[in-house]
Amino acid sequence: MLPRSRTQLGLFFILLCPANIIGLWWAVGSPLVMDPNSICRKTKRLAGKQAELCQLEPEIVQEVAKGTKLGVRECQYQFRFRRWNCTSHSKYFGKILQQDIRETAFVYAITAAGVSHAITQACSMGELLQCGCELTRSRAPPSPTAGPGTEGTAWEWGGCGDDVQFGYEKSQQFMDAKSKKGKNDIRALIDLHNNEAGRLAVRSYMRTECKCHGLSGSCTLRTCWRKMPHFREVGDRLLERFNGAFKVMGGNDGKTLIPVGDNIKPPDKQDLIYSADSPDFCSANRKTGSLGTRGRVCNSTAMDTSGCDLLCCGRGHRDETVVLEENCLCRFHWCCVVQCRKCSVRQELSLCI
Repeated sequence: MLPRSRTQLGLFFILLCPANIIGLWWAVGSPLVMDPNSICRKTKRLAGKQAELCQLEPEIVQEVAKGTKLGVRECQYQFRFRRWNCTSHSKYFGKILQQDIRETAFVYAITAAGVSHAITQACSMGELLQCGCELTRSRAPPSPTAGPGTEGTAWEWGGCGDDVQFGYEKSQQFMDAKSKKGKNDIRALIDLHNNEAGRLAVRSYMRTECKCHGLSGSCTLRTCWRKMPHFREVGDRLLERFNGAFKVMGGNDGKTLIPVGDNIKPPDKQDLIYSADSPDFCSANRKTGSLGTRGRVCNSTAMDTSGCDLLCCGRGHRDETVVLEENCLCRFHWCCVVQCRKCSVRQELSLCI
């Protein structure tokens, strides 16, 4: 296997070649090139607003890279028990991006969501000069919270609400790179749709948080602000959309997408869409971007996607005993130091053959 740094560098240059911006930002999510100056030096293929922001707002570019890395981690978590486990191996991931399959739809959506989430979070933390807390003067009052003593309570917007609109717009600006016109128009429409679905998985599920103020624990005044959903919730929601993704085809005008099949309702803005069937990912195949499942850990008793029957594609599995080291007998020492011993633990694993 290539050393980690060489693998990351190879991932960067391989994914820089496609016209779509997603490949670039998944590559720059690597710690090797997280520095915005390094990122912008590699963006000669970019143009318009993307290149302009890269030059004028490198701090935004850094948050884009953080958001991409957030998307990578969440994708790998959500697909950890599936045949395709969201590997970022450069020789295989580039092939995934070249196809218009369900997995690619999820990659686009989770990346756009991650960028939107990271930029919005940076605004709330005061890390960007271009934005800050959400402006709430013209916003409608928060809905009443459940519980005794809150009916008729005075309220006011306060705290530091998340300016999700700023993050949404910056994600849109960076992620929605238009493909060249021609035979790829339908693919561009699909990619833009999935980008939007990812951003809406953040913006459409903002929650209102409130804090009560008053004497003796009373709630004579509520201060409220709006917060983004936790990114794990975003990932869970997009995985549900992945499971129910719509297969589409291009309309005759080249500007519309039509669901494939009879009597199927058209997908809404939050649905994921794709146009080609996925490979089974059972065997290694560089042409399709499949690493295969040989050697993957499976659950011999589970009946879901993590179970050996499904994950191993019917090839069977073998049981193996491994010895792992883990922290144990941890103790806190004043001040601020936790010391642990290393304990050897025997663990039974089931591995696909």
